[in-house]
Amino acid sequence: MRTGLYPGTFDPVTLGHLDIIRRAAPLVDELVIGIAINRDKGPLFSLDERVAMIEAECGLLSERFGVKIRAHPFENLLIQCARDVGAQLIIRGLRAVADFEYEFQMVGMNRVLDNSVETVFLMADTEHQAVASKLVKEIARLGGDVSHFVPAPVAQALRRKFDGDAAG
Repeated sequence: MRTGLYPGTFDPVTLGHLDIIRRAAPLVDELVIGIAINRDKGPLFSLDERVAMIEAECGLLSERFGVKIRAHPFENLLIQCARDVGAQLIIRGLRAVADFEYEFQMVGMNRVLDNSVETVFLMADTEHQAVASKLVKEIARLGGDVSHFVPAPVAQALRRKFDGDAAG
């Protein structure tokens, strides 16, 4: 069985993330969405909220591709997470040259730590190349329409977060 790991903070999950998940699913028998617990980034959404968003969005994709897709929170090294879930592949999405430079360094470090785990890069679809969770949160915080960047339930969750901030 071939298991792939697609890691990220998913704060929040975007249409760009879902595009990578959709394209990665046929490549593996099981796709684990590694949701990073990164306290230094100060996520807007709690871990439970991020897991729920991933599970809600990936349920239909799992059925569509006949691939088990599951969320797996992690707070350790990416390569250790890959070992923990039995992944042979780490799947990473690339949007721009800057992404590649960072990812290239990470692959090199991961290969030293465990050369049995391969990294596969999927280029972001052109319509999603500019989408970044950080920018989506900024647009939502300033009252902009994020419906072109995130699924409808995520856009609603963003509105609730920021409407709650304005009310409090």
